[in-house]
Amino acid sequence: MAVLDREAAKDLDDRDGLPKLPLPNLKDTLEMYLRCMKHLLTEEQFNKTQKIVKEFGAHGGVGEFLQSKLVERREKKANWLNEYWLNDMYLNNRLALPVNSSPAMVFPQQNFRASFDSLRFAAQLISGVLEYKTLLDAHALPVEYARGQLAGTPFCMEQYYRLFTSYRLPGPERDTLVAQESSVMPEPEHIIVACKNQFFVLDVVINFRRLNERDLLTQLEKIVKMADSEEERLPPIGLLTSDGRTEWAESRRVLMRESTNRDSLDMIERCLCLVCLDDASGFELSDTARSTLMLHGGGATKNGGNRWYDKPMQFVVGADGCCGVVCEHSAFEGIVLVQCTEYLLKYMTGSPSKLVRAASVSELPAPRRLRWKCTPEIHKHIASSADNLQRLVKNLVMNVYKFQDYGKEFIKKQKMSPDAYIQVALQLAFYRCHGRLVSTYESASTRRFQQGRVDNIRSATPEALAFVRAMTDETLSSSDTEKMEMFRGAITVQTKYTILAITGMAIDNHLLGLREIAHEMKMEKPEIFKDEAYLISNQFILSTSQVPTTVEMFCCYGPVVLNGYGTCYNPQSDHIIFSVSSFRESPQTCSAEFVKCLVQGLLDMRDLCNKCNSGSDQAEQRKGQTMETHTQTETYWRDKTRQSPSAPTKSRQTVPQVLVRSPDKTNAETQTQTSPQGKALKNGNKS
Repeated sequence: MAVLDREAAKDLDDRDGLPKLPLPNLKDTLEMYLRCMKHLLTEEQFNKTQKIVKEFGAHGGVGEFLQSKLVERREKKANWLNEYWLNDMYLNNRLALPVNSSPAMVFPQQNFRASFDSLRFAAQLISGVLEYKTLLDAHALPVEYARGQLAGTPFCMEQYYRLFTSYRLPGPERDTLVAQESSVMPEPEHIIVACKNQFFVLDVVINFRRLNERDLLTQLEKIVKMADSEEERLPPIGLLTSDGRTEWAESRRVLMRESTNRDSLDMIERCLCLVCLDDASGFELSDTARSTLMLHGGGATKNGGNRWYDKPMQFVVGADGCCGVVCEHSAFEGIVLVQCTEYLLKYMTGSPSKLVRAASVSELPAPRRLRWKCTPEIHKHIASSADNLQRLVKNLVMNVYKFQDYGKEFIKKQKMSPDAYIQVALQLAFYRCHGRLVSTYESASTRRFQQGRVDNIRSATPEALAFVRAMTDETLSSSDTEKMEMFRGAITVQTKYTILAITGMAIDNHLLGLREIAHEMKMEKPEIFKDEAYLISNQFILSTSQVPTTVEMFCCYGPVVLNGYGTCYNPQSDHIIFSVSSFRESPQTCSAEFVKCLVQGLLDMRDLCNKCNSGSDQAEQRKGQTMETHTQTETYWRDKTRQSPSAPTKSRQTVPQVLVRSPDKTNAETQTQTSPQGKALKNGNKS
């Protein structure tokens, strides 16, 4: 269930004149479903599925009836999908948020020489948050517009207004996304600072005046001293929020028996955000190590209890310079996180002297420590949560790799979409590792529509399979020209499906809507959704997301199935950053081996491009080309790239372009939107 101020959301959408999310044609969806799945199934499985799909889509059948009900639903709601999608993707998921659902953005490594430096960094960061919140409160954040395909279309901005106003409330069977966007409750004027597993209320407005950086630094110094007091130290309550959602809901229910605990929970749930002042981890801080520390804090023995995972924005400032932000994903997509984070980092680098100049509020009241009354039952819950988090810490295997042989500029010179190119490279890497392709998730933004979130780009296409086989199977004896034709074919199909997804015409959300409206009407689950093929289609063994940045940082997240990979990538001009995750318990996956195969594939793809373009520069080659088939292929491709939303542009990157320069993606985008976070482990599937 989502508790939202729908009037505020409607006002935003009406202001921008956004259309409603379309409802695809049933016949088109079923045909595309079969096409997407045929090469991922055995012949026997596919024959059975084909029969089931035909029966579902028959004239006067169940499919047509459910489609008619979705048509009615679309007429009545601003977004016919939103509630179904939010519940299925996030709120029904019972897995723990760290690793399984919450992505992290890892900041550049900071060089803090003393504790004062880290607190000054935190003070600047908080000041930036307050500046950004001021923009949001004034609705002064510029509306973003699509580029490439459907250029000029405004994007829905609703997600931004949940950055500092929402909270994910745990439930025994389903969580609730509480997003306060109206005056029903007073605006929060405090943040929560976590330090040594203790939580402190830091009022950012005192006597109707916002604290400046000097004041914030003073208050943070007080908090550190208070946290150092061992006789005042309370149990690490934050560990409870790292547990499975049903377990945390039960622990919260027990906590709520005491009025002291209710007051403390209320202060946390209504705060703007968390700032987590972490102790030094003692680890050598490679990119890989920092990514794991952002995702889970290092477990109960490190900073794992210095968190409150239900809040959308947790800014981590480590004494050892390990900094970043952890995002609760249900309220917004990864690209919104990127835009906010880039604003903050640029604000900080652009305001080094504000700390010295600003006037201070005299005699600031001391920050307040949140108190907890912990019964033996609560202590038992904390111990159990600590054990569960530790297992998760030991299970996660990250590999952050900076591929430096080339970046998106080389790819653009091949007249290819960088995102489509990298997606094909990921298919090649998986095939090299495992000898097959699997259902793949790549998030695509649907923010062109009212309350739009994401749909899935199914990257494991038949054309990608043909290409990766040609690249790896020497018995096929494919020539370089044939390989290049297959490569371009895979890129073209990937781009076409991307356009379907961003225009609301892909299959995953549509099938979800058909399934959920049948459930809502208390019908027996249609056979198509009980079929093994549908389960396989939602087992996203390869979960991917492009999260591009204009500031030096990267995004990471965990796999969404036990035997899967989480793969986030950040393409830059001359390099690409990959964050690959897997689980140690799975004998089938290995992050290091996947990265090795990925690097080999990227080099092989570059060599193939260079071979096929050798002899003269590309302009002369196009000019002098006389082979009719080649000319037709090139002309067709240039036309398609002009239509594609992911086609390269010549515009220089600026802050607003972070969100719109790759309109075929959000995510993580990144969906963080990362892909369907945790969904896979729930029913057999991970956005």
